[in-house]
Amino acid sequence: MTSTTSTPIQLLAKDLTPQGSVFCPNPLAKMALWNSHPKVYLDVAHTGQAKCPYCGTVYQLKAGEKFSAH
Repeated sequence: MTSTTSTPIQLLAKDLTPQGSVFCPNPLAKMALWNSHPKVYLDVAHTGQAKCPYCGTVYQLKAGEKFSAH
């Protein structure tokens, strides 16, 4: 499976789970769920970005956004 986008998906802190992750496939990446890979959670909070091991989509915390655990 190949990435659906070549540019990172910009995330706001509110887009992350309470643990600081994002799931892929994700509607923000405009992926159709019916033909996608299994759902995986990617830790974005600690490094500011993460790459999906299935499709290669990169999710990145938008510049200036701060994540704080709830």
